[in-house]
Amino acid sequence: MTVRTFPTTGPGAVPDPEVAAVLATLDAGFPDVATMAATEARAAIRARRAPLQRLPDMALARDLTIDGPGGPLPLRVFRPHHDGEPLPVIVFAHGGGFVFCDLDSHDEFCRSMAAGVGALVVSVDYRLAPEHAGPAAHDDMFAALRWAAANAGDYGGDPSRIAVAGDSAGGNLAATVAIAARDAGGPRIAAQILIYPVIDDDFETESYRRFGTGHYNTTSAMRWYWANYAPHGTDDVRLVPTRADSLAGLPPAVVITAELDPPCSAGDAYAQRLAADGVAIRYRRYTGLFHGFLSIPSLAATVAARTEIWAMVREMLDPPRDPR
Repeated sequence: MTVRTFPTTGPGAVPDPEVAAVLATLDAGFPDVATMAATEARAAIRARRAPLQRLPDMALARDLTIDGPGGPLPLRVFRPHHDGEPLPVIVFAHGGGFVFCDLDSHDEFCRSMAAGVGALVVSVDYRLAPEHAGPAAHDDMFAALRWAAANAGDYGGDPSRIAVAGDSAGGNLAATVAIAARDAGGPRIAAQILIYPVIDDDFETESYRRFGTGHYNTTSAMRWYWANYAPHGTDDVRLVPTRADSLAGLPPAVVITAELDPPCSAGDAYAQRLAADGVAIRYRRYTGLFHGFLSIPSLAATVAARTEIWAMVREMLDPPRDPR
């Protein structure tokens, strides 16, 4: 099932007017986190949020706490309205540069994923840097995966069809946990869903050179995120998935990148390396779009992209067909 859908259009696509207006607003108004302490940045980001609407409606949206490697680990479990067989399970790590965001910041996104894919979604409130430097977040995500493998059936999930997923920094955590599960011999992962993932700390790629300023997510912010998350370096494969000697044997992947995003080139290269190492892959770079666009549901481009991505994920997680 290896499908290499690498982009056919070159870099430099001009955003449509709606996207350009949103990007200009974000670029002008987003806090300059690189000049802030982590606690100050968290407060500034939280102050920008709209009230939590808890939409789309779910059959179940439950907060719970499990035993994590660093103490109590909060989770939020979403089950869409569904009758029939157990649902596939998606263990999800939110973005936020490893420093901010939480269960509420990605509540709508997880609900949309649960409804659009038809999946039980387990959102993970992992420990944040710099108070908890990496690999603390990775370890929490791995603990949540193990919990889901043992307990998802109690919530209507199918433990034989578990995916790990994340956007931005969460995409990094999904990728590193996929490697860790492979190397540990389980839990078995059916798919990894990497949404504009922060793959590594190489700030000299083409996308960093082209889009590191003026496109909301900046090179200076990315340097700050990595300095907080990995103050002792990034040689550990639990921090940077490309440190793995091989990606062979990893679960099938959905890899999504955004052209105007500084980490785009690294995400593109990771998709190509996965394919080269024999991993089945669905891949799409969204031209003319920026980091984080999928978490803006009012954007027409987001609605279309979510529909496409949820279909990719469904295809990865569909149960085997009876050949008769």
